[in-house]
Amino acid sequence: MESSDVTISKINEVYIRVDTEHSIAQEISDHFTFLVPGHTFIPAFRKKLWDGKIRLYNVMNRVLYHGLLPHLCKFLYLRGYSVNFETDFNTTKIEISPSDLPKLPEIIKPRTYQIEAVNHVLSNKRVLLLSPTASGKSLIIYILVRYLKLKTLILVPTTSLVSQMYNDFREYGWDVANNCHTVIAGRDKGSKLPVIISTWQSIYKMQQKYFEQYELVIGDEAHGFKSRSLTSIMTKCINAKYRIGTTGTLDGTQTHKLVLEGLFGKVHKVTSTKKLIDAKHLSAFQINAIVLRHPDSICFDLKNINYQEELEYLIGSEARNKFIVNLANSMNGNTLLLFRFVEKHGRILYDMIKKGARGDRKIFFVYGGTDADTREQIRYAVESERDAIIVASYGVYSVGVNIRNLSNIIFSSPSKSRIRNLQSIGRGLRKMKGKKIATLYDVADDLRSKEKNNYTLQHYNERIQIYREEKFPVSHFHVQLKQ
Repeated sequence: MESSDVTISKINEVYIRVDTEHSIAQEISDHFTFLVPGHTFIPAFRKKLWDGKIRLYNVMNRVLYHGLLPHLCKFLYLRGYSVNFETDFNTTKIEISPSDLPKLPEIIKPRTYQIEAVNHVLSNKRVLLLSPTASGKSLIIYILVRYLKLKTLILVPTTSLVSQMYNDFREYGWDVANNCHTVIAGRDKGSKLPVIISTWQSIYKMQQKYFEQYELVIGDEAHGFKSRSLTSIMTKCINAKYRIGTTGTLDGTQTHKLVLEGLFGKVHKVTSTKKLIDAKHLSAFQINAIVLRHPDSICFDLKNINYQEELEYLIGSEARNKFIVNLANSMNGNTLLLFRFVEKHGRILYDMIKKGARGDRKIFFVYGGTDADTREQIRYAVESERDAIIVASYGVYSVGVNIRNLSNIIFSSPSKSRIRNLQSIGRGLRKMKGKKIATLYDVADDLRSKEKNNYTLQHYNERIQIYREEKFPVSHFHVQLKQ
């Protein structure tokens, strides 16, 4: 019998071995080698200690992430290489029947795309579910957990999301006290209960043996799993044959996508924001893109500045801040104003808004230093308000915070992060009785001199492209600022 060019075998639930001659191994390595986005700004690259590349296939030991098997097979077949599988990697199509669903309260009925997502996971075992904010990812997770009945680790990025997942499971009708153990700073990390819900920060230092007990691992907000600590957790879960990541968006780079697919499995798009809006599962949505043209004299003076200097000017611009404050105070309905820099910008905007707002209007300030309990209190307080303003940092309120009755979102600080932008938009899309539409006000800045685009205007153009890809309706406005 003629030998194969490549032999693939399973090491564990994290890695596969790809045995082949050196020249083919080098081809595979080149295929799975990428420049890291922004590598030129990373100190190790600047010090010439690293070439700026990530290599997903190790030529020395012939090891590759299990989740990249479909990509590997496609690569080998396209090049005509013969493959011998020493392990059976075939999957079986599974379709869950209505009788297999856990009993849910009458008001909670799984949508078609949620059941399809469940079936896809059960059939493939390792999947990266791409599904936007408010699409019901927690219900998908709940159905899977209840159906599989395995020792489960659910990882979320914040303590508030630990509580939110636990409470969601309770609302779905489960006896969480006897089935779920939550882990946050200071709490016991071990439990005989079948489901552990934890922040990754609480457990990433645990030894290998701790993670070997889990047969199902779920990474919520999985786009963050490119970090070293989270990757470490996933690679320690060597017995987790079911590996599920959930995220609302990826950053658009091939590197990011493949790292996550390696840890979890191939991307499966569950649904889209546009489909959810069209089906009236989410609020109607409008983007008002506002470009502030700064005085020509200032544009001329700033024509040779770098990106950081441009940011410093913008957040310190009195005319710009006044425009944003007046915009926020003119809004009807609950408004979320997002900023990047706490002391240099956020606190200044908060103080200005408080000074100019109506006396009966509640104004809240939330940033990384606001403890989890206070954040939750503010969230609950806003749920009962109709005209509050939350001035919050992107890092705290762009991900994982659910406020159903947000009517307006204001981007007060320029950003080019695809994930941050789409996650932030998701904060305003949840439906609530009486809420007709959610509106995003994307504030950008024109500092052009002799037609040369400034940095933040370029980032604005990138955001507009993202909005077009997502098929969001966009209206454009141009405002001349006075000196």
